[in-house]
Amino acid sequence: MNVLLISANRLNEPYPVYPLGLDYVAGALTPDHRVHIVDLNHMTGRDMLQAAIDRMAPDIVGISLRNADNTDVSQPVGFMGEYIDLVQTIRCVTPAPIVLGGSGFTIFPNEAMKALGADYGIMGEGERLSLLLDALASGRDPAAIEGIVVPGRRVTPPAPWPRETVRRFDPGGDHLDHYLKTGGVLNLQSKRGCPFRCIYCTYPHIEGRRMRLLAPREIARTAVHLQAAGARYLFVTDSAFNAESEHSLAVARAFKQAGLSIPWGAFFAPTTLPPDYFEIMADCGLTHVEFGTESLHDAVLAAYDKPFRRESVITAHHMARTAGLHVAHYLLFGGPGETRQTLEATLDSVAALDRCAVFMFCGMRIYPHTRLYDLALAEGQIRADQNLVEPVFYRSPHIDPARIEATIRARSRERLNWVIGAGSPEMTAITARMYRKGYTGPLWEYLCR
Repeated sequence: MNVLLISANRLNEPYPVYPLGLDYVAGALTPDHRVHIVDLNHMTGRDMLQAAIDRMAPDIVGISLRNADNTDVSQPVGFMGEYIDLVQTIRCVTPAPIVLGGSGFTIFPNEAMKALGADYGIMGEGERLSLLLDALASGRDPAAIEGIVVPGRRVTPPAPWPRETVRRFDPGGDHLDHYLKTGGVLNLQSKRGCPFRCIYCTYPHIEGRRMRLLAPREIARTAVHLQAAGARYLFVTDSAFNAESEHSLAVARAFKQAGLSIPWGAFFAPTTLPPDYFEIMADCGLTHVEFGTESLHDAVLAAYDKPFRRESVITAHHMARTAGLHVAHYLLFGGPGETRQTLEATLDSVAALDRCAVFMFCGMRIYPHTRLYDLALAEGQIRADQNLVEPVFYRSPHIDPARIEATIRARSRERLNWVIGAGSPEMTAITARMYRKGYTGPLWEYLCR
């Protein structure tokens, strides 16, 4: 079967993200399927896309919906309109069935199926496309397969993908050049599933709570393969790389043993870690630590159900800085428990942190399948029948969102390392110019002071 996989993501802030998931989907298909990948970050323009589809003559088209929106409370943008236009463009060229998947689809399967008029959908991990293709080829009912969505049939969230995950990375892929020329950032993952219970997070719904660890040597082999293909920086996409600290250390050591020589970074939870954790990581090539800190007030961290408190954040920060690593913190204001006092206390603590970039988000997006959704429903902030595809944000009953943003903007004046949201258009333009000049990686380290 001729299979066309389309990455619909066009969001390039703070930097473009390589469509890792489609490599795994391709890896799950048997060799008798011919796989083509089209990336809308690479292929711009309706005519160009239609010509490519016509040339590939697909028997089936899979579309990965990575994001439902930009999660920016100050300038919220939903992407469903773009996805509708994309499906209409495809329908003009080919009668091939359209299959939706990706994290954005898994969060909003019914809404996406209805809005886009797709033939099938895949909840959870996209490797299930292989099961759908087998069912279509043999004439079996696709709706009988766990995780496969068929219009008009009940949607049942699937268990995590039970089989081995195989990544099929094509170093000659047409879309690769876009990422090599725009920061040189490619990505990989070391595990799936997240054991944390953060009140707002969709990861457990998408990947499950049970961690499924990939073999460190295999991860390192992939990393070296990406380096050989031209990557100049690698990012580990796990929800929290250190959620299983011993495994993360084994992965880092495998990188070093395999001869990985380019810098790499990951997202970390600032939990209690072994004293030499970041020293070992730095020795194995880690350069960038991105902490999902969210707040520096214990009452708010407890309300968010984070697996750490303020003191462990401070300790983890100093451990990473002592190891010579670049450090960034991501803060999420305005959620349950936020007050004017907790806001000011967090900003005071952030101001005392040395040499780091701080990304501040002034609103907590409400997604289905989270405890934040249940809380917002109980508080009357949303209705049970409300369509949340267009961005909706939780409002703390103790402080107005406008007050939050005004306070942060006032406190962030003359602090170049404090970035509100994904950054201003000016910052985006600066980043683009730096990439054109040959700079690599996420670039936020240049804000650290």
